[in-house]
Amino acid sequence: MASLITKVAVVATAATLLTLTGCSSDSGTSGDSGGASESADGRGPITYVEGKDTTETGVVQQIVAEWNSTHPDEQVTFKEQSNDADQAHDDFVQQLQAQQSNYDVMALDVIWTAEFAAKGWLVPLEGEFALDNSGILPATVASATYNGKQYAAPKNTNGGLLFYRSDLIPEAPTTWSELTEDCQVATENNIDCYAGQFASYEGLTVNASEIINAYGGSFVAEDGKTPTVDSPEAKAGLQTLVTAFETGVIPAQDTTFKEPESQQAFEDGKVLFLRNWPYVYGTASQEGSEVVGKYSVAPLPGSTGVGTSTLGGYNAAISAYSEHKATAADFLRFLQSEQAQRIIAEGALPPVLSSLYDDPTLIAEMPYLPALKSSIENAIPRPVTPFYPAVSKAVQDNVFAAIKGEKNVDQAISDMQAGIETAGAN
Repeated sequence: MASLITKVAVVATAATLLTLTGCSSDSGTSGDSGGASESADGRGPITYVEGKDTTETGVVQQIVAEWNSTHPDEQVTFKEQSNDADQAHDDFVQQLQAQQSNYDVMALDVIWTAEFAAKGWLVPLEGEFALDNSGILPATVASATYNGKQYAAPKNTNGGLLFYRSDLIPEAPTTWSELTEDCQVATENNIDCYAGQFASYEGLTVNASEIINAYGGSFVAEDGKTPTVDSPEAKAGLQTLVTAFETGVIPAQDTTFKEPESQQAFEDGKVLFLRNWPYVYGTASQEGSEVVGKYSVAPLPGSTGVGTSTLGGYNAAISAYSEHKATAADFLRFLQSEQAQRIIAEGALPPVLSSLYDDPTLIAEMPYLPALKSSIENAIPRPVTPFYPAVSKAVQDNVFAAIKGEKNVDQAISDMQAGIETAGAN
């Protein structure tokens, strides 16, 4: 068990860095496929493109080898991109703007899917390209859907978890009010109550989205550009976060915390609760951690029950310029098959096939899986919009000002609404 949990720590740390790196390119909304063929008849060899495979087991190579063993005339070649998310994103943009046909299937960070779909670069997964989503975690399908149409196949996912000191409290809180009450235990033990990622970067968008979504708030409408954040629900969520800072539930120092700092605080025994990704389950059990055998995991808290997590992970999409779209579509279906999803799970990446989270063998190796399943079942994707970098900046800037006491909640929400509207108008 220890070796696989260690894999989780290594793999997910790298995956988190990719997920939380902002995209540098601007987005358009032409929706023009540039004359790309929509024929579903093309068959033959294809190229699958994804960021660097950091798994110890070589997940992508295993999946490609399994496919190639039964498809001699439709071989898949794996093209490995840079481990840097900005570089990977820009590589895709360059190829697609040039209408190159050599990238048939692309593994896209979940926040890129809407951008590429809006530009007409992806084949809509309908008609002959439609997928059977039964058994796939619904939140992951939502992350691959833009303006009411699915454009990608969820491949692997990720979700936030609440780590807590099981030696100090008998069970995890399910609501923010319960968590606040438990802070008395932290005070009694001379430690901080809660740590998350509240520095002004992508992680703040993730943490703020989780709390605002948990209170029923949202950021953009289905069209990906109409702002919806100026609502009583979104204000209630942001107020909960601001109040947590005002009362010391979340210490002021957390405005400098990213993943590593919050993780270290928990593993040093200085925090009762930690919001982070599954990889911490592995790192917190390693030599040097002060909480070995003293922690457990649960879904994030919400307003009246289990809260909402933000999704990470990759969606696989077919390039509009691929000449072998029929083969590409079959490869998407293979990526979501139990065979491929089990390879993903055994490589310590969270799968998108729901049934694997109930597999006793996998749970024995990764005990956090039931909590992660609940987290992802209640997840809401980050704003699905072709203008994601600008939308995320509007969220970050205004949430950061609110938790620093530089804006009140009403002003922060109003300015966030205006920033999102400006993003969609460009």
